[in-house]
Amino acid sequence: MHISRLALDHYRSWSQVVVDFVPGVNILVGKNGLGKTNLVEAVEVLSTGASHRASSMLPLIERGQTTATIRANVVDDDGQSTTYEASIHARGANRARINSGTSLYLRDIIGRIPSVSFTPEDQRLVSGDPGARRTLLNQAGALLEPGYMQSLHQFTRIGKQRATLLKQLGASANTGQPVDAVLSGLEIWTGQFIEAGVELTRMRARVIDLLAEPFAALYAELTGNDDTVSLTYAPSFDEVLMQDDPRLSISEHFQRIYPGEVARGVNLIGPQRDDLTLNLADMPAREFASNGEMWTMALALKMALFQVIRQRLGLKPIVILDDVFAQLDDNRRTQILDFARRQDQVLITVASEGDVPTHESDNVLDIAQLMPSAAQSGGGSETQS
Repeated sequence: MHISRLALDHYRSWSQVVVDFVPGVNILVGKNGLGKTNLVEAVEVLSTGASHRASSMLPLIERGQTTATIRANVVDDDGQSTTYEASIHARGANRARINSGTSLYLRDIIGRIPSVSFTPEDQRLVSGDPGARRTLLNQAGALLEPGYMQSLHQFTRIGKQRATLLKQLGASANTGQPVDAVLSGLEIWTGQFIEAGVELTRMRARVIDLLAEPFAALYAELTGNDDTVSLTYAPSFDEVLMQDDPRLSISEHFQRIYPGEVARGVNLIGPQRDDLTLNLADMPAREFASNGEMWTMALALKMALFQVIRQRLGLKPIVILDDVFAQLDDNRRTQILDFARRQDQVLITVASEGDVPTHESDNVLDIAQLMPSAAQSGGGSETQS
């Protein structure tokens, strides 16, 4: 499987652009600020429904516009071509189409173009805050668990409604207004929050169960030493992993923390606070691992995701290497290149062609040649900050 053509409208720095890719290695070369990362990020969004660079979809839309569009022609192993289209909206639900057909939700096409991205931010999977690890967890879930995006969407919607009621209760308590109706509503939404949260927690637990063993094996293969690593799921609803029916225990937990939730107006427990635990030699990696060890753990985790997707879906995900070569030493650069060149399609971004050894068969794309003349003189922007 590979993407033969990518077209963007009003996506970040690109008002319009069309890029043709080939099977094998595609190298996108351009100075920082020209928008090469935006191109491969669009593939990631179409594949997983999320970007590792943004916590929401709004930054993906060109400044001054209300909608961004991503279109990709995807050729399967039998040579059949399918066009996938995603529309990212500043307001309202994000939509999608397949071969210009009926309008769908974006989540309905997630996972049909599986991809795995290696990025400069990957080290944050070990050293950063839990949000980076939850993004990876959601992207992996979208690719490996049928119905995951629907469950995540439902849980997020319920969580927002419950948080709104908590804020209303806090405001009512401060002004002496009646709270009976709001309390009744909160009880209903809390029950739904628990149900949706338990389902999402179980899905995430299955994903980590799939990743843990290959992650440890790949780390050992990459390092060639005896240090052991482990990956475990640290759910906020930890009762799910200890009880067959955890709903009553979780409900009692909510009753205990009720005053704190009302005072702060937020959901204090739930999958929105989940995390992953990465250990090196039985010690927390974020505290004890060196920078090199963190990079290797991050590479092993992404390679494990690739391996599990290939085994579960029966096809090789598209590999995205976004500006990673400047971050790696020669040994790790060679390891990731050897891995990438064995895949069906690889998209590599570099500031200079000399940053990555090329083969005669590699497709090298000069990003400056894709830009309008105004952007070539400095009008383009890598991000919208």
